[in-house]
Amino acid sequence: MTPTTRILRRAGTLAGLCLAVTAAPSLAQEGEPIKIGVLEDQSGDFAAATNVKVHAIELAASEINEAGGIDGRPVELVIYDTQSDNRRYQEFMRRVLQSDQVDVVFAGFSSASREAYRPIVNQFDGLAFYNNQYEGGVCDANMIVTGAVPEQQFSTLIPWMMEQYGPNVYTIAADYNFGQISAEWVRQIVEEQGGTMVGEEFIPLGVSQFSQTIQNIQASEADFVVTLLVGAAQASYYEQANASDVNLPMASSVNVGQGYEHKRFTPPSLADMYVTTNYIEEIDTPASNDFVDRFRTMFPDEPYINQEAANSYIAMNLYKQLVERAGTTDHDAVREVIAEGDVCFDGPSGNVCLDPQSQHMSHTIYLAHVNEDHSIDFPQTWENIAPYWLGDEGCDLTQNDPSAQYTPSNPPGQ
Repeated sequence: MTPTTRILRRAGTLAGLCLAVTAAPSLAQEGEPIKIGVLEDQSGDFAAATNVKVHAIELAASEINEAGGIDGRPVELVIYDTQSDNRRYQEFMRRVLQSDQVDVVFAGFSSASREAYRPIVNQFDGLAFYNNQYEGGVCDANMIVTGAVPEQQFSTLIPWMMEQYGPNVYTIAADYNFGQISAEWVRQIVEEQGGTMVGEEFIPLGVSQFSQTIQNIQASEADFVVTLLVGAAQASYYEQANASDVNLPMASSVNVGQGYEHKRFTPPSLADMYVTTNYIEEIDTPASNDFVDRFRTMFPDEPYINQEAANSYIAMNLYKQLVERAGTTDHDAVREVIAEGDVCFDGPSGNVCLDPQSQHMSHTIYLAHVNEDHSIDFPQTWENIAPYWLGDEGCDLTQNDPSAQYTPSNPPGQ
């Protein structure tokens, strides 16, 4: 019997019920499906930034299946809504690896969610793609990271901002591992560049009132503010700061590129925000425009196509290449292909390659600037920046697997 259907399964949020949602006649392939688990926040605090990741994976799966699948095998997606809840990540990660027996998992938005499920991936010797920008430092053979990291986002952004606006920096960051480690990176780069941290605050997730923080910033001598805010509640800072006439340039690795605040909030609340990102839909290149056209053909009501959507789409195509070159979904065989050092893909953000030492991805980094009317221009682009920090500090997954996360104050090899 020749399978002729493309199967996309989406799990219900109650009782974890799986059901078929798509059955399009597209394939005439022999062989068992390759099962890909998808754990993303389709509801809760992070849903505005993450629903698009699921759609990007569905777009890639549709294109791959219509082109004949992966090595002649159709792709089957097993999707669960993790509801912006780290306990759901742990529950569903066990389920996809034990019960659904998927070949690979695409999972996680916040770094807290990644660190909640990563021990479970290691326990069952699974393989997971993390497709978010993050604070960096994960050296784990069971993880492949396609999002940008600090040496790609902060080592470009912070010196540029200090040269343009001055040496005094104030950071406000979400109070969990992403914000704390990202702020450590900012602190280190400011010091290396001869600047001064005039303030640093960590804001608990869910906080939406910033009057005291705004007063603290206004009382400081900051030349610009680094905002590392996450989630719908914390994004309310921008309109409050604008209403209070803070009038300072802002710099970020997450806002705009992730939560498209420039589309969601009234101008000019995001004016003079500078963001280093590996992709946003305003990038005007043939590859980006083609990606946006195909995306909106399949999902015409998508609010915004962010960097995590591009990363997720790229990850699907990288996994296809890895399996076809390995001739199997076996994880050791897939890692042997990564170790060859030539796994690359031409995608919506340009050419990207996997670094065999860290299993992170190279990126072209775009400096996106938000204008008064919330349109975007790009004053600077840094081409093809490798994720070099982990490898330079001693992480080499082709030689050993520490399954650890490192920071600037706790690098590999110490």
